[in-house]
Amino acid sequence: MKDLKSKKAIITGGGRGLGKATAMAFAKEGIDVAITGRNEIALKATVLELESLGVKATYSVFDVGNYEEVKTGIQSIIKTFGTIDILVNNAGIAAFGSFNDMDVKQWSQIIQTNLMGMYYVTKEILPYLIDKNEGDIINVASTAGLNGNANTSAYSASKFAVIGMSESLMKEVRKNNIRVCTLTPSTIASDMSVELGIADKDSQDSVLQPEDFAELVVAGLKLPRRAMLKSAALWSTNP
Repeated sequence: MKDLKSKKAIITGGGRGLGKATAMAFAKEGIDVAITGRNEIALKATVLELESLGVKATYSVFDVGNYEEVKTGIQSIIKTFGTIDILVNNAGIAAFGSFNDMDVKQWSQIIQTNLMGMYYVTKEILPYLIDKNEGDIINVASTAGLNGNANTSAYSASKFAVIGMSESLMKEVRKNNIRVCTLTPSTIASDMSVELGIADKDSQDSVLQPEDFAELVVAGLKLPRRAMLKSAALWSTNP
């Protein structure tokens, strides 16, 4: 299994939930981590936790859906780390409602954050990976991107699009020794899922936890460079 120590990673939405769990798992592997998000207080607290594990950690506050903010934030991280090896596109939002009842602005914001945000961040990081002729990009989609359901039109549309974009990118940059992995987890007891009322954080024996997701990400990264985890779906063993 590949040693990840001293690699440099960026995790969007890294101040809580899946992003924070992944950041902590990375730090335990010796990976230096940069996290991004909109809540500076949460980001600062997470950076302190990461540094306590003996790695270099930093943060940048920006909205992934704002391209100008993304460009400035990524440049700040590059200036601190000097290079990037791993990108985890985790930042995302969700809201549910019927097709007609959901406000147009909210529908559009979900697409802007979940799809365009992933595009913006990847666009800024990709040239560095191409120059190195090596790297890993992990894009977080959802089972909602595999099957649509009532009242999930905006979220499902964004995640269907993420899967298509991610698979296209994978085929485009394989020649550059860059691995692109699309993850489609089912419901995980992340902060967002708990806030939406679709998961119970206390039901650890029956609901997937953020740490389960983080373990999958690390396992994929540890594969030899000749091998690539193209996609993976993470499900709870309890129906």
